[in-house]
Amino acid sequence: MSLTGKTAFITGGGKNIGRCIALNLAASGANVVLNGASDQSACEATAKEVRDAGGEAMVLIGDVGDSDTVSGMAKLALDKFGTIDILVNNAAIRPSKPFLEMSDEDWHRVLDVDLNSAFYTARAFAGGMVDKKWGRIVNITGMNAIHGYKGRAPVSAAKHGLWGLTKALGKEFGADGVTTNAISPGPIDTAGPPEQRAHLLETAKRVPSGRLGMPEEIAALAGFLCSEGGAFVNGQMINCNGGAET
Repeated sequence: MSLTGKTAFITGGGKNIGRCIALNLAASGANVVLNGASDQSACEATAKEVRDAGGEAMVLIGDVGDSDTVSGMAKLALDKFGTIDILVNNAAIRPSKPFLEMSDEDWHRVLDVDLNSAFYTARAFAGGMVDKKWGRIVNITGMNAIHGYKGRAPVSAAKHGLWGLTKALGKEFGADGVTTNAISPGPIDTAGPPEQRAHLLETAKRVPSGRLGMPEEIAALAGFLCSEGGAFVNGQMINCNGGAET
């Protein structure tokens, strides 16, 4: 299960699920590149945890919803590590707004961060994975990829699109030793604004396991998908949701 010598690029890598995935992969020997939109202190704190555990870490702050920014960050990551072997698309925004009040900017901003970013990052790194005949792409989708939610039309559209992208890339790169999978978390115990917390707790009432999931549980699944043990899992969306209805 060792990932020694591999390097992972993780969007939204400073906190919550992204942080735990970074620490899980680092514990298996991987170097990590941590991307965040603006919270450099959170990314630096996670990077310190990686280094304290003996790994190498790099922090890149930038908007993954912007193509040029992703290209610039990819160059910096490749200049430092030479290759990106694992890509985890975790960055997302989940604003809630009535559909009839939604502007063009509201719609496109969500699609840029939640869907287009995965296209930009995969385009930046998949070629190197194909050249080496080894790579892992993990996209974090969520219940929005399964259910449509009131007030979250662009989020649901983007996460459905991310699931479609996962299936397409799984077919395109599978023969080259590159797997692409999605993880669909249920309600996870993460830090966030009060309204998000209230939504999580309400959703957890409908989970057969009777609790919120932990970020470490999502990270454990991501770690398996990125390992040699996960090499025959490709083009799948795996629910990690305590038995919530899908």
